[in-house]
Amino acid sequence: MRQFSHGNFAVSPPFFEESDRQICSESERKILSLMLRNPRRTLAEITKLSSFSQQSVSRLAKGLIDRGVLVTEEKVATGKRGQPSIIVKLAPDYAYTIGISLMTDCVTVALMDFSGNILEQRQHILPAMTRRAVKAQLHETCDDLFAIHAIDQKNILGVGVAISGYSLGGRSRYNTPPNLDEWALIDIDEILAEELDLPVWVENDGNAAALGESLIGVGRNYTNFVYLFIAAGIGGGVVINGEMMRGCNGNAGEIGLIVPSDKYHRPMLDLLFDMVQKSGIEVSSITDMLEKFDVDWPAVNEWIEKTEPALSLVVSAIAAILDTEAIVLGGRIPKPLARNIISHLEIYDDGRRAEPRALPRILISDFTGDSGAAGAAMLPFHKYFFNNNDDI
Repeated sequence: MRQFSHGNFAVSPPFFEESDRQICSESERKILSLMLRNPRRTLAEITKLSSFSQQSVSRLAKGLIDRGVLVTEEKVATGKRGQPSIIVKLAPDYAYTIGISLMTDCVTVALMDFSGNILEQRQHILPAMTRRAVKAQLHETCDDLFAIHAIDQKNILGVGVAISGYSLGGRSRYNTPPNLDEWALIDIDEILAEELDLPVWVENDGNAAALGESLIGVGRNYTNFVYLFIAAGIGGGVVINGEMMRGCNGNAGEIGLIVPSDKYHRPMLDLLFDMVQKSGIEVSSITDMLEKFDVDWPAVNEWIEKTEPALSLVVSAIAAILDTEAIVLGGRIPKPLARNIISHLEIYDDGRRAEPRALPRILISDFTGDSGAAGAAMLPFHKYFFNNNDDI
């Protein structure tokens, strides 16, 4: 069994032990980041998107193509004289990652390729989120995914884990919700690295989802946004100038703490679950409720009425303090519910004179499936290949 340290490796992961693999330079990472956000581009288009010269782009792209990080497609006519242009894209099979989302009632595992596509995602409801049960499920699921997709483990860069809770010291120890008691105050990366025999990175679920959104979601259009992660509880992540704002202790984006729970009904799915059950609808867990979700349930409108004041306060605080371009609703909230509550939200503003201040757009996350798992799968890629900021 190989030994892996914390996500900030003193040495590179085993993935780079292959002879033709090497850690990318900063300039190469910038090209790869552009390619992630702008798939299938010609070298001329990449040059326009970057601040590099045409010669630099050609040199960097050639090196990445020679190493198998980028691949070329058919040539396309540009309408100008000369040879048709070659389309370049990320090589999907160059590397893979696993994204794991540890929630209060289930675990989701996502397999992602190098181009940011989720090849398969599986969610497992567990009677209790004990370490023993979760580790056994993860081991079985990862082995099965590797076999079905014919992926050698040496081609797995690493594993990202998204978990609810407060970061303790910016490492992989978290103060988790009660249903995740066995995952609280422990080095999660070391425990799962030993189980899966792969390097592991751990992040708060809101930050992980915001990172994924910044790289392969709305971040393609907005470099300043706040992501609201609505699940059993409510958290989030802050992206400013394309960079994740983690704060001094890794806890920036704990949006739910803006509103005191003894004065407001926080917009949490725990509350919706209780209200749906009390209305007489049979649901056994949050996951079960989401699978059966019907936006026309009477409890849904009641939940919106109860939680709108708190969520309006949250988005108003974000607009006033951070002045972002957008606020993104995501996490586990169903898209129909997100659309309904957005229509009820108010960003408080004085409306002074004929030209009021610009306010952020409130959007729904681009992700389908588990945004925490997708964002977690991006953690290893972000560490070694992709930047948040395209200002190059």
